[in-house]
Amino acid sequence: MKFLVILIIFFQFSYEVRSDHDKIIQDFHIWKKYEVKGLNKSYEFKKNLTKDKDVINEIQNSKKTGLISYIFYHNDEIIIDEQSLPEYVVKHNNLLLSNSMGKSLSSYILGHAICEGYIKNVDVKLDDWSLLKNTLYEGQSLIDVLNMQAGDHHIIGEKYGTRDVFLHGTSFNINTFPLKDVMELNMLRNSKKKSKVYNYNGLATNIILNYAIFKSGDNFQSLLDKIFREKAKIKDNLYLHKSTRVNFLYPNSESAWFQFHATRYDYLRISKTIMDDWNSDNCVGKYLKTIYERRIKKNFKDYNKSTHIHPYSYTYGGQFHFDLVGMRKRKLLGLDGWGGQQILIDVEKKAILVLHSTMNHYKWKKIVYNKFKNLE
Repeated sequence: MKFLVILIIFFQFSYEVRSDHDKIIQDFHIWKKYEVKGLNKSYEFKKNLTKDKDVINEIQNSKKTGLISYIFYHNDEIIIDEQSLPEYVVKHNNLLLSNSMGKSLSSYILGHAICEGYIKNVDVKLDDWSLLKNTLYEGQSLIDVLNMQAGDHHIIGEKYGTRDVFLHGTSFNINTFPLKDVMELNMLRNSKKKSKVYNYNGLATNIILNYAIFKSGDNFQSLLDKIFREKAKIKDNLYLHKSTRVNFLYPNSESAWFQFHATRYDYLRISKTIMDDWNSDNCVGKYLKTIYERRIKKNFKDYNKSTHIHPYSYTYGGQFHFDLVGMRKRKLLGLDGWGGQQILIDVEKKAILVLHSTMNHYKWKKIVYNKFKNLE
């Protein structure tokens, strides 16, 4: 009987089916987490606010559009700042989830791990990590996993139209379990890589994130503190989720997945730090430029030109979306998350948009794309 109860709970938490019309679930408390404490003296933004009727209309109709937070930052000032946070978000200390924007943040963590000397460079071979032994990922170049061209499209990913976190033909959500257990599945054991093609998936992200954890060892928490507390100067606590939802089944799990929770201004603080790194000559800035230079074509046959950054960009590099349609000469870094979570950074024009939503029904082209297309 006890086993049956555990089995029921297991399937309840591991099987997720969501459509484009589903609202984001703030399932914060059922995950184990890494925590970064906020600062009493955080970075504070200057403001020169204007009222944008298009943004206000989408916010005021948030029950239909899903838009709950919108911040536009340009030339060292916040110029648009609108929000309508749901009660359940306010009750959870205004924490907003990242969804797949966390893929890019995981890459940013990896860049710091390289710059701190834990990892040599983006071309290292993943042959020193026993967790990957006898899987298609063993011995691969880190840059190929970063660029989601590890030849894993027969196992997982969007190349064949399935969601990026489910193993093909199953309801197995790779974010729900420790990475070690995923790698021991029959699908991964003794698997062989296929051709190097772009295949967007969450397993690649979990590998690069947990590789940073493996290489930094007991210093991983210090690495997180250095990035988000010391550099970004966040104000509120930030959380990175571990891979175990059902805690009593895996009480000692220390693997992580790419879901972050942070407050709206802290997402802006982190985005500004990414922009500042790019515009400096520091090591992390060089890492960001390297993944931009090593980006690959997505080879989409068609672009959905009205929804979000992912299908509206031509290239992908190091877990960031680049080269937006109609703005390929602009150096734009795109972070894109399920349900309409968006961060877009123009590193040359020093503009940042941070947007959160409960569902992706807002007028993306009008309040996101055109804001950058028409930027002076």
